[in-house]
Amino acid sequence: MTRPSTHIWRLLKWGRTLARHGALRGIERDPNTPAPVKRLCRIARFGTIQPAEPDYAGAFQEIGPAAIKLGQTLATRPDLVGEDAAKNLLSLQDSLPPVPFEQIEAAIAASFEKPIDALFSEIDPVPLGAASIAQVHRGVTVDGKTVAIKVLRPGIRERFERDIATYEWAAAHLEAMGGEAQRLRPRLTIANFKRWTNRELDLRREAASASELAQGMRGIEGYRIPEIDWDRTNGRVMTIEWIDGIKISRTEDLVAAGHDLPDLAKRLVLAFLTQAISAGFFHADMHQGNLFVQKDGTIVAIDFGIMGRIDRRARQWLAEILYGLTTGNYKRVAEIHFEAQYVPSYHSVDEFATALRAVGEPMRGKPVSELSVGQMLDGLFAITRDFDMQTQPHLLLLQKTMVMVEGIATQLHPQINMWDVSAPYVRSWIRDELGPEAAIADRIRTDFDTLMRIPDLVRRIEDRFPSKGGAPEPPPLPHIELVWERRANKGRGWLGYAAAAAVGGAAVWGATLAGWLG
Repeated sequence: MTRPSTHIWRLLKWGRTLARHGALRGIERDPNTPAPVKRLCRIARFGTIQPAEPDYAGAFQEIGPAAIKLGQTLATRPDLVGEDAAKNLLSLQDSLPPVPFEQIEAAIAASFEKPIDALFSEIDPVPLGAASIAQVHRGVTVDGKTVAIKVLRPGIRERFERDIATYEWAAAHLEAMGGEAQRLRPRLTIANFKRWTNRELDLRREAASASELAQGMRGIEGYRIPEIDWDRTNGRVMTIEWIDGIKISRTEDLVAAGHDLPDLAKRLVLAFLTQAISAGFFHADMHQGNLFVQKDGTIVAIDFGIMGRIDRRARQWLAEILYGLTTGNYKRVAEIHFEAQYVPSYHSVDEFATALRAVGEPMRGKPVSELSVGQMLDGLFAITRDFDMQTQPHLLLLQKTMVMVEGIATQLHPQINMWDVSAPYVRSWIRDELGPEAAIADRIRTDFDTLMRIPDLVRRIEDRFPSKGGAPEPPPLPHIELVWERRANKGRGWLGYAAAAAVGGAAVWGATLAGWLG
């Protein structure tokens, strides 16, 4: 177990970096920030020269790989870090200097326990990209297939494990302060971040995700997933089909190649909706560098380290919420939030419907070039505090991906109206999944299943696992001894630990939580 002094030392180092980028300023100005944290943030940035505008992305980039991934996660949380910080973090580039090719060769050979020339006849020593977790090289297999080879950075698993332990420690202390920090659940945010990064650090999981998504999208015309070379894939190396195509960000090249950009934009939106609403399993890293367009117009996605999953019940609510917002049925949207237990029952459904109307009505019927889904989501976040809505981590990746898809679709077709594109699909899905025929079929299946069970067993299961509403059961959080608990538990120098922890915690979390709720 890492000692508190080690966590404090790391946090102080990171805090000084954040301070040099002006990233501690926002928390001091926010009225929701506890007074002790404000004071300690001032101490953490003492003596630093700060830029006029905070550069959160630059700070996280300088701190290192785990911070880059954390910053990308926090970019989806304007409710947690504030709108300005979230927008700045969206520019965070997941890129680092490449690992020397000799180390990459050694890593490949060691992971397969065989010489490289038994697997590949050729590997380009110049990487196609070098990110915080892995880098990618073009290669040719011994049987002549051109492939992309993704290799984990040597030592990256150990470095992430070390840094995440400190994130957990800092989050536990922050949440223990109560108030707004407790409502925003930073510990759960870090728990989800840990789960996502652990998935990315096992390339077999990424390969399996690609395979599962390919199966789910098999019947969708104009969108596909590259094939995995399972014989050359393990936990540290993934080999995947090479894709020849134009990056979807290169709009001039797409036009020159004769592609219909409005059609591409529409197909991209529908592909995302198919994944998220129909399958409940979606590519959650759909930025411009991960999407290509082939000669025949097929959109090909790559990089499946970050995937989102939503259960069927939550997808039903999501579809009804989207459709209710597109049609202006705010009362129904409000009712769904109460049914899903996103909003506590002591609030008024009608009052919540009015708040939703204030967010959704200005945006209906307008193109994305004027108003956006992203802005609407920001507006929804802004009303969560008034109605005591706790963060729903299972929807964070969905929100992030919706913003990404919207941005790409807008670049391809500035006049696209996301509501007009989405509404027919969502309406059709609701009719098929929630209409009378579907309801009858579901009821028959449910009743038959219930009859096949022993009644006493059913009662015991229902007593043991009561309904939790729309949010899935949160993952178990590790026990972290707070420094002020050490006084009672061990009788050590708790006061020094508490003071140092507060300074260190304020330094890093003061930045990442800068400007709560803007």
